[in-house]
Amino acid sequence: MPTPVLLSRGLDPVLGIFTGFFAYYLHETHPRTAPPPDKRLAALVQWKWAKWKREREEKLNTLEKGAEESSRVAS
Repeated sequence: MPTPVLLSRGLDPVLGIFTGFFAYYLHETHPRTAPPPDKRLAALVQWKWAKWKREREEKLNTLEKGAEESSRVAS
């Protein structure tokens, strides 16, 4: 039995992704269901990105300090 398709095998996934994004956009912009500004996806992504950059900087700084200390000990 062939698998059912709505439009075509290639267009169905695109339609599904578009529908999902459109539904999420409507959810975030509708006055009744809109989350507060600090809970929107853009704000959460900015927060996560800043957190990732801060942790990466801390990790690089500790690695750099460790490399400096090991080079001092070696010389």
